[in-house]
Amino acid sequence: MKADTIPRPEYPRPQFVRESWINLNGVWDFEIDNGKSGAERGLIEAPSLSGKITVPFCPESKLSGVGITDFMECVWYKRTFTVPNEWLRPGRVTYLHIGACDWRTTVWINGQLVGEHIGGYSSFYFDITPHLKTGENIVTIKVLDELRRENQAGGKQSKRYHSHGCSYMRTTGIWQTVWLENVPASHIINIKLTPNLSRSSLFIEAECSPNTDGLLITAKASLDGRICGETSTKVTGRYAIMELPLDDVRLWEPGSPVLYDLLLTLDGGAHEADTVKSYFGMREVSYRDGRFLLNGKTIFLRLILDQGFYPDGIYTAPSDEELRADIIRSLDMGFNGARLHQKAFEPRFLYHCDVLGYLVWGEYGDWGLDISRADAWGAILPEWLDILRRDFSHPSIVGWCPLNETQQNQDPRLVHMLCSITRAVDGTRPVIDTSGWHHVSGAGDIIDAHDYEQNPEIFAERYGTASPVTFVSEYGGIWWSDTDTDGWGYGSRPENKEAAIERYRALTTALLSSPKIAGFCYTQLTDVEQEKNGLYTYDRRSKFDPAIIREINTKKAAIELAAAD
Repeated sequence: MKADTIPRPEYPRPQFVRESWINLNGVWDFEIDNGKSGAERGLIEAPSLSGKITVPFCPESKLSGVGITDFMECVWYKRTFTVPNEWLRPGRVTYLHIGACDWRTTVWINGQLVGEHIGGYSSFYFDITPHLKTGENIVTIKVLDELRRENQAGGKQSKRYHSHGCSYMRTTGIWQTVWLENVPASHIINIKLTPNLSRSSLFIEAECSPNTDGLLITAKASLDGRICGETSTKVTGRYAIMELPLDDVRLWEPGSPVLYDLLLTLDGGAHEADTVKSYFGMREVSYRDGRFLLNGKTIFLRLILDQGFYPDGIYTAPSDEELRADIIRSLDMGFNGARLHQKAFEPRFLYHCDVLGYLVWGEYGDWGLDISRADAWGAILPEWLDILRRDFSHPSIVGWCPLNETQQNQDPRLVHMLCSITRAVDGTRPVIDTSGWHHVSGAGDIIDAHDYEQNPEIFAERYGTASPVTFVSEYGGIWWSDTDTDGWGYGSRPENKEAAIERYRALTTALLSSPKIAGFCYTQLTDVEQEKNGLYTYDRRSKFDPAIIREINTKKAAIELAAAD
């Protein structure tokens, strides 16, 4: 398939770039296997399957070309591919990467099992080198998606046939880019980039492949094409830790999101050297004395709830441009960031947040998983750990939230463990233990609240000086549609557009005026299916003049005025 006809053709991992890669998006063979008998029926060895699908769009979506919206507990994918001959020479390794696939994924190359992954949100890869051959190769993928059993995290995916309430159409199987990558035998696997403003430096932790002990790794930082820092060290075991001093420090922040280019080179020893291109932003975040701080200064979080659903792609944006466009839509209305709700967003979205100076909270899609069950622990912990490791280095991420609106029957040990693991991986960002309802004492850093009270006077009184809440991480949800009265939103439907705007103004002003509130998150950016409380429609048409919403949102908050005194 030609590059200009491949859906979602862009490089899927902008913060860890190599030159040698092949995008496998496009038309694949596809088959639904609700009887889960595909292996017995020979689908692993079969040269083809009965249907077709366009990857990376899920089979429920229009863009997939399938459009089946019933439950599919097992699906199969298959396609052929060829790799350049130089990929097959000794001293080279080829990985098959899958950005995300919901939920339990098993992969074969040329009929040989290469691995299995569990989880619908984290990225994963398999070494397929031993199974490749010259000429045509076949990749076969089986996916189990048993959402109704409550043994997997499904976010906002409906466990009923129809969407309902705040549960929407499901995503089964592959929903992010599938791609091949060829690397030297000795190579870098992952990096963690931690800015240190007080030392004008960047700390780099690099995880490398086996047999790299003693090899030299070098890091070069540049800004506007000029090298402004360079360092090197040797790998110890499989890990290298470096401090990269910078002779030119410019901060990353909203309105001025300065990004440095980073080039990492691992000496290959007996093999070729490995080169990775990355980037970073110099910024620090913290939460102290009821305030959010960015680079040591108070910042009020003006966030929008973003659920990352699309009418034609469901979990998958139809294009890279549409990922960026949702951020622009939010910025146009005066928000400075988003709560990425009940879904781990793809790295391309986070890249655009980094470039545009957009502040986001990372969250796990824990809904659908009964966390009172012991087996839930095994379903959450490995995937959440993978998400933290993958997304750690994005400057746009300013906080983590592993759980949302959990019930009182939650095991506090699980909540404490999730927060402890989050801090063990990332001690640089604040953590909300379980957003909205039942906080576990001593687990998280912040007491937040979800409050859809529609009376501004009651709302203002509730978040006055006596409130322990400092972050209202869901509010509003005003039910308004220009075109119909179907669906739902929070509270009574306003009489007209002007009344909807005035309600928005009053609720938002109540939070901005409170000396206790350090941030808000309005529900939500767009309508999603039957939920009609977005500032934009589901197909991304603005319901209100963005300038009016911007004027309301950008009024100075009481906590900002106090910090300026």
